[in-house]
Amino acid sequence: MSDLSEDSEKIRQVLTQAEALSASYRASARIQGMRVDGLLHEAGSLRHALETQRHTLSWRVTAPLRVVRHLMKGQLPTGQKIPVVYQRVREIYQDEGLQGVTQRLQARLPGTRLGRMVARYRSAGQKPAPAQESASQNPALKHSAELRPITPEERQKALEAVYTRPLEAGTLEQLTPRILIIAELTLRQCAKYRVWQKEEQLRSLGWTVDVVDWRDAQKALSALQLCTEVIFYRVPAFESVENLLHETRRLGLSPWWEVDDLIFSAELYQENGNLQTLDTAEQKQILFGVRLFRKCLLSCDRAIASTRVLAQAMLDAGIPSAVVIENALDQQTIEIAESLSERGVPPHDTKQEIRIVYGSGTKTHDADFRVAASGILAAMQRDSRLTLHIIGDLTLPESFEAVKERVQTLAGRDYAAYLGLLAQADITIAPLEPTIFNDAKSNIKFLEAAILKISSVCSPRDAFLQVMQDGKNGLLAEEETQWRDAILRLAAEPDLRAQLGQQAYEDVLDRYSPAQIARQQVLPVFGRPVDKRPAATLRVLCANVYFTPRSFGGATFVAEEMVRRLQRLPDMDVSVVTSRPELHNRGNASIRYSAEGGLVLGVRVPPDHDRVGALDNEAATDLFRGWLAAVKPDVAHFHATQGLGLGMLRACIEAGVPYIVTVHDAWWLCERQFMVKADGQYCFQEKINQRVCQMCVPEARHLSERAEMMRAALEGAALLLSPSETHRQLFIANGISPERILVNRNGFVWPAQPRTPRKPGSPLRFGYVGGTEDIKGYSLVRRAFQALADSNWELRVVDNKLNLGIRSVYTESWKVKGTVTTIPAYKPETMDAFFDGIDVLLFPSQWKESYGLTVREALARDVWVIATGPGGQSEDLVDGVNGTVIAIDGRPETLQKAVEALLKNPERLTGYVNPFKQQLATFEEQAAELEGILRDVVETRTASAQCLADGLSAISADPTDS
Repeated sequence: MSDLSEDSEKIRQVLTQAEALSASYRASARIQGMRVDGLLHEAGSLRHALETQRHTLSWRVTAPLRVVRHLMKGQLPTGQKIPVVYQRVREIYQDEGLQGVTQRLQARLPGTRLGRMVARYRSAGQKPAPAQESASQNPALKHSAELRPITPEERQKALEAVYTRPLEAGTLEQLTPRILIIAELTLRQCAKYRVWQKEEQLRSLGWTVDVVDWRDAQKALSALQLCTEVIFYRVPAFESVENLLHETRRLGLSPWWEVDDLIFSAELYQENGNLQTLDTAEQKQILFGVRLFRKCLLSCDRAIASTRVLAQAMLDAGIPSAVVIENALDQQTIEIAESLSERGVPPHDTKQEIRIVYGSGTKTHDADFRVAASGILAAMQRDSRLTLHIIGDLTLPESFEAVKERVQTLAGRDYAAYLGLLAQADITIAPLEPTIFNDAKSNIKFLEAAILKISSVCSPRDAFLQVMQDGKNGLLAEEETQWRDAILRLAAEPDLRAQLGQQAYEDVLDRYSPAQIARQQVLPVFGRPVDKRPAATLRVLCANVYFTPRSFGGATFVAEEMVRRLQRLPDMDVSVVTSRPELHNRGNASIRYSAEGGLVLGVRVPPDHDRVGALDNEAATDLFRGWLAAVKPDVAHFHATQGLGLGMLRACIEAGVPYIVTVHDAWWLCERQFMVKADGQYCFQEKINQRVCQMCVPEARHLSERAEMMRAALEGAALLLSPSETHRQLFIANGISPERILVNRNGFVWPAQPRTPRKPGSPLRFGYVGGTEDIKGYSLVRRAFQALADSNWELRVVDNKLNLGIRSVYTESWKVKGTVTTIPAYKPETMDAFFDGIDVLLFPSQWKESYGLTVREALARDVWVIATGPGGQSEDLVDGVNGTVIAIDGRPETLQKAVEALLKNPERLTGYVNPFKQQLATFEEQAAELEGILRDVVETRTASAQCLADGLSAISADPTDS
């Protein structure tokens, strides 16, 4: 009974968590509704303004000028650059030469500006590009490049180089095995046999499979980040697809190209007589597609064909290897056939009617039907019981007018209805022209008839000969007389029809059943998925809104350092999810890259003004769910998640992944993140009052929903971590149980060398690193130092945006008696030099900081600190011993007074050593403590899950034992 009591408590905890999750989803629905209403209103206003402008006289009059402006810039009116379009056409038509294309284009545009531009680009394409002088060849170029500041374009290029760097070999082994099929899905029958069947077969072998239409390029790009194998089915090499192919190379994938028709060889395609039944425009369109299919085929490493003739044609085209996985039966087809057999089909008197059914599908089968047309007609004229039922489009020869009352054409329909019509047949036919194009086709028409036990007459094309035996499980016919005699024989012998149908059924099930195809054809190609990650490894997923190469803020620095140190442990593997910047040709797709020894998934986050989107980022949550499945973490660690959204925490609950949250700031409690009012002053709330918050941000209608979602997110955590005791108490005051939030103090890096002693009599050197935000005290620093009467001092103000090529601090406008200089932000390798150059660190933050990493870095290097208190920033300060603690009052006089006290006795800091620096938390200590917490959470969750499973098992076994 006691064991069941413990189990009941576990069940209660699970139900409580489920209730919190449900409440979070309800709040999310409401908050997203508000967001949509706002976006619709904004879109409506913009649309109205745009329509008003477009209907003005000036807009219509200037339309030709806008076209000319595009052309002068080398662009089409669509915005596409003419050289890019030209190069794409050149690549597509490279097999046939470009001369004819451009000549025809010029002929149609004689004397026009566009015609002249085509001629220029045509001639440019025939000449080698002039060599560009490099910096190594001309030292002056190198010197000028070093002196000028980096431009936004150059920085973006450097940033993209980091994100798009090819991943190292072996990174795919860090992911759960997963196959992605990027496919043509609009051709329903093709998709059924080559996509959905493949998915079913692979899943039966244990694979996880994703399917994406190739037109949805951004979704496909995101899916590529998670897969370990990729198949392109019937995909043409349009530009968006070439981007996908390029991405496969960056990710270390070896792509497959798959098809079930000979659509990649113009020469062999033109042997298909059905092509001639189409008009000229349709023929050109098809042949244009052939070039694109071939280009995509040859851009892949391997190929999958539905027949051996098709596989050989792929090899002949130049693909290094090709395998055969045939079109086959799937569970849907078998279930439909069984259902039709059980309920029966509408009967007809075969003494009065013998039905021939032909599934044409599309109008591209006219030439194929003509192969058998004369024989079918002759049979129908000899036996008046024979009727012809055509499903789909077909142009019958005029000779069938003689029997038109016995011909019925039925519109194409869904697959179940199609099989229902086919089941009413007495005879099915599959005529095909004797061409390589048709030899490459599959025998699916025979399979569909066989599973319904219907006898078939088929052309002796290669794929049919692989399974059909003439006179045993079907009849083969090539010449007109063979078609006539075969149909008449089946019409005259009902026992033969039944015998052939039954044998075909058995043969097809024996070779083409889902299990057989999976075992005999799919398994040798793809094998079974094998997770190659060490079983004993603890897998940790870290989430932070910023991560290298976009390192920004103290929380990011701590998150990166923890990832770096945990990743070094021999039995731990750490992956990351973070935001990413705008990248070329990626839209909103995610990107996988490598940093700090682990895999990182970068996702797009909403712009800063979209506060609801930053709180509940549905797109990022969907991508995060995929990442969870790909890396299968044992535990997740969330740092700063603003922008990434709370949906990621819900996803962890749904996936059964325990998570911890380090609350680096007050974002979990405050819409403004730092508990600072609109006037820049600290609000000094302890227990948060939503009414007070609503007055602070009156435009935010979502605060109650926000609070509910935050409560659910924090309650769902296995544990909360705070960098300081002060910050911990803030969360306890707002309902977090003391035992559920621990202090895990942020660490720092010890100096690499001893500090250079301050020279006696030299100016006292101050440093400020907080940026220009009032919350960090920038305006207080400026006003306090401008008020100083003393001139024997220096102040170094860090502009943390200089390294980004942006200037935000302008100290030359300060009116001071001392010296003020602006310097770039220090990096880990330049940190010691920065602190070696100052005697006092200014940290006049105007809120109760959660920690204050810069304060600890200064204290570790024997630098005096002037900091506000109370707050995490002052917890390692002893007023008057290793620093000066001032009040958070927003008054520059308070800071000025502290500075003046040091200026009166500057020699006090000569030879100063912080006596308490050994009490500071280091990164080694923080990482060791965090490691223990993560392991405990996983062990506790594992034991809890087992206890819950045992309890549920006991209750279900004896529900009366309570």
